[in-house]
Amino acid sequence: MDTLRKLLQQPSSHTSCFVYRRRPLGGSEGNEMGGTEMKPDQPEPDEDLEAEPNSDITALVVQQPQHRRKTVIYLFLCSLLIFTTAFLLGYVAFRGSCHYCGEVGEMVPVEDKPGIDHYPTAGMYPGELRDMLKKYLQDEKIEATIRTTHPSGSSEGTALAAEILEMFKDLHMDHTWTDSHYATLQFPSRTQRNSLWIVDAEGEEMLEEIPLEDPDSYCAYSAIGTATGGLVYVNYGRQEDFDWLRSAGVSVIGCVVMMRVGGGVSYAEKVLFAQKAGAGGALIYPDPADIPQDPRRLGLNSYTAISEHVHLGSGDPFTPGFPSFNHTQFPPTQSSGLPVIPVQPISANVASKLLSQLSGLACPRGWQGRLPYVRCVLGPGFSSGDGRKVRMGVYNIMKPTLLNNIFSSLEGRIEPDQYIIMGAQRDAWGPGAVKSGVGTAVLLELARTFSHMGYLSMLHLKAVAYFSLDQAVMGDDNLSAFTSPLLADLVESTIKLVTLNTHRHIKSLYLNSGAYSFTAFGGVPAMELRFTEESRVYPFINTPLDTIGRLQEVLGGRLGVVGRSLAELVGLMVLRLAHDHILPLQITSYSQSALHFSTQLNKYSAELQARGLSPQWVFSARGDYSRAAKTLKEDILNSDIQDETMIRIYNTRIMRVEYYFLSQYVSVVETPFRHVLHGRGEHTLSALSEHLSLLTSDPRSFNEARFRRQLALFTWTLQGAANALSGDVWNIDNVF
Repeated sequence: MDTLRKLLQQPSSHTSCFVYRRRPLGGSEGNEMGGTEMKPDQPEPDEDLEAEPNSDITALVVQQPQHRRKTVIYLFLCSLLIFTTAFLLGYVAFRGSCHYCGEVGEMVPVEDKPGIDHYPTAGMYPGELRDMLKKYLQDEKIEATIRTTHPSGSSEGTALAAEILEMFKDLHMDHTWTDSHYATLQFPSRTQRNSLWIVDAEGEEMLEEIPLEDPDSYCAYSAIGTATGGLVYVNYGRQEDFDWLRSAGVSVIGCVVMMRVGGGVSYAEKVLFAQKAGAGGALIYPDPADIPQDPRRLGLNSYTAISEHVHLGSGDPFTPGFPSFNHTQFPPTQSSGLPVIPVQPISANVASKLLSQLSGLACPRGWQGRLPYVRCVLGPGFSSGDGRKVRMGVYNIMKPTLLNNIFSSLEGRIEPDQYIIMGAQRDAWGPGAVKSGVGTAVLLELARTFSHMGYLSMLHLKAVAYFSLDQAVMGDDNLSAFTSPLLADLVESTIKLVTLNTHRHIKSLYLNSGAYSFTAFGGVPAMELRFTEESRVYPFINTPLDTIGRLQEVLGGRLGVVGRSLAELVGLMVLRLAHDHILPLQITSYSQSALHFSTQLNKYSAELQARGLSPQWVFSARGDYSRAAKTLKEDILNSDIQDETMIRIYNTRIMRVEYYFLSQYVSVVETPFRHVLHGRGEHTLSALSEHLSLLTSDPRSFNEARFRRQLALFTWTLQGAANALSGDVWNIDNVF
């Protein structure tokens, strides 16, 4: 056995090449990485095979006859050992795999073969990794990969999911799988179309039908039914717009409100503000002042409406706070963010026809749109003077729909249990070139690039962060990063490494962002990046006009170039998060938010003291968080970055900061966006600040009991984040 052990420890090129042989990555791309496929050594034409044996096993074969019997034994044992090892490796690698199974049209979880052995690049410097990333990203690949997307649950959408799954599998990632589940979606009814009428004062006689020129447009998750009442123009439907109407004596109670797209608020928020004001229904239209409407100059057709959902929440609204598990029946629960009034998108033509007939107060400055032949008045009456009203009917239907999510991953070797996630929406209203097509193409190109770099299999993955590629390219003049403050420094420093002839803007996450839920609901630092035009918005989102041809026309044929720039920026940030010893998250950013609120509290110190309220606990928690962040940064600077145990402890504390700003004192079902700084609800810092301002603006509306509760919830959450950052979660009186 000693002789056999020595033989197995000797280098043997044939055996090594057989066991570790790298498969090509598909066509000529297999050799793009600067290496060649390893093959068994081939003799030169004039090589004398008997002159010098090139392995110990070969040497045994050509030894003297008296050793032939021993040679046969050694050969047999070696062959047996190699065969057994190969069999065991194959069994372990393939025992969990399966192929497509289940009913026709349904995709079920599937694991592919383990990824290929990647070239070792863990020792490369950041500059070398940047160069490698730039080398492998290709404009042409992005353009060639863009696909026309389809509505959720459609057979075409299922076929596209299968195609993308195969693309991932062809990249030889470490893991590729699908997750299929049913969610309750809303679609227009095919038997009873949504409608809009002008009716008499009693709401009984139909005087005139207003045809919906875009009958397939709808607001998903609208309430079902009819609403009849006067028509009131409410500008963008923001809270301040409804406040102004109330101050001007214009009531919207029981009325149908007309609001325009934009104004910095989502459809869901517009509807929430409308129903809080007492409106009975809502119509939403694109005004030429906000959305270009000249088809000859890449504008929206005046007869096109813009669809969007109106659920103020995340995911399936009928399983709030938890996922939609496949074929599982849940108790009858629905999200508190579902609207209670019917909502319908309409075209500019329909809006013009209705608004041109209104009477009432003139609009305030800044509310005038650019609808032709419309004098901006508020309503609710009609100029005919006969008391006529508007009736709207929404008859959308709910339908359980099979959704297919496609996943692929590359594992780190030191911390494979922590992830950096990139994602893109794959379905859309209409062709969805901007809505989902470009993001999916960029995602696939990043996956291909990282697979070819071979880098991620050697990485020390340390972070949980999410990058949304939804609606990533709408132009090429401006770059906006909608981000958690923890990632703001990362994107600003990375932008300097990418050649971008654009203006840069760092902005807060917004409700309809693909990244918002990750931070506000999941407590994960997240970012959504977007290229836009300087002077005009891309008008075709969520319409049948969102095509690749129109997008290319907007970009002057530079879609691949702009998409590659975006991919490079995201790829470099992923490399930083994965490669840096200490996670590049700016943990002191939330100290500034807490300090700003403390300053605001000081302005109201007299009013608070008069009511027996003290902000001292907030000041203490803010101080604890600031000191914890500063102390951790100093500890890191004074630590040995080669100490993997200590670095992992530091990184764990850093990456949990976002999570500890999720309020633990509100229901995830009733209040899904629990983040106290980015969320929605009474527990948030914005709600607390708004309530605080009533001390001077409207003292009679100030609710002391409510304010005490709000202040306590925020203080406890901030103190908990400070304790977690310091590494001492048990101490409620941290002293550093």
